[in-house]
Amino acid sequence: MTSPTAAPRLLVQLRHAIRLHQYSPRTEEAYTGWVRRFVRFNGMRHPAELGAPDVTRFLTHLASAGRVSASTQTQALSALLFLYRHVIGYELEGLGSIVRAAKPVHLPVVLSREEVRALLEALSGTSRLVTMLMYGSGLRLLEALQVRVKDLDFGSGEIVVRRGKGGRDRVTMLAESVTGELRVQLEKVRRLHERDLATGGGSAPLPGAIQRKAPGAAREWGWQFVFPASRRHADRASGVWYRHHLHESAVQRAVKRAVLEVGLSKRATCHSFRHSFATHLLQDGYDIRTVQELLGHRDVATTMIYTHVLNRGGYGVRSPADRL
Repeated sequence: MTSPTAAPRLLVQLRHAIRLHQYSPRTEEAYTGWVRRFVRFNGMRHPAELGAPDVTRFLTHLASAGRVSASTQTQALSALLFLYRHVIGYELEGLGSIVRAAKPVHLPVVLSREEVRALLEALSGTSRLVTMLMYGSGLRLLEALQVRVKDLDFGSGEIVVRRGKGGRDRVTMLAESVTGELRVQLEKVRRLHERDLATGGGSAPLPGAIQRKAPGAAREWGWQFVFPASRRHADRASGVWYRHHLHESAVQRAVKRAVLEVGLSKRATCHSFRHSFATHLLQDGYDIRTVQELLGHRDVATTMIYTHVLNRGGYGVRSPADRL
């Protein structure tokens, strides 16, 4: 058995490797959490003393006893593969006997245009504007909150989504109906940024490589978040005070309240607006490949799920009963 200080050293090494590979903070927290669970599952033994059979037992336990979803089990596997490859120093092999968690196919919750309109009317302020970006541009919630000033192109009517899911950049549309509210929001953010600068602050956290190469960019106007947090937070390592983006829970709570207020029977969430964006574009006759690019899907098969929820019956086919 390793000493009590071995696990913290391991996690420090893991976090360093994750940041070196420029993974997101969310991925860092998820991976370190899975490594902790793996170590505890194996009686606090150091992963260097363990191997593929122990990983297989852990992942099988998650599926059978833990009843986790397929995506959760896959994330745990990715965390352990990363740990062994980049921290322990060798590749895991012989993982073919893992009991895989069931992977059910769920149709996305899609809102009608009337339901979208009703929810937007029930929302206000920043939460409404963020929701407009999710529905008007097909953004995920975190993508909308991480938009920076320089990512908005009012002239071209575009938003550049930086480091979206899978670490990929993409360009999507900027709805004309939201540009006026966005300009007002930017004026508010500019005044807040000027006050921060006047008090020695004004820094926004930067992606890893840019933070290293051009740390002064953190105080530039273009790098500020369009939806900044109300408070600043100090970085533990550097002691610099940063103003991050608004936390996603604020918008999630607002959308949940709106769903209850409107009285929807659907289990609508923030992500339902992105689903509705895709479905409504397909209803309007846009090509599925175009929708795929706007959503940032690697495979068009992922986008095809929206053809099953078009408001024209199953698979977009009109029922023969409607022709009688």
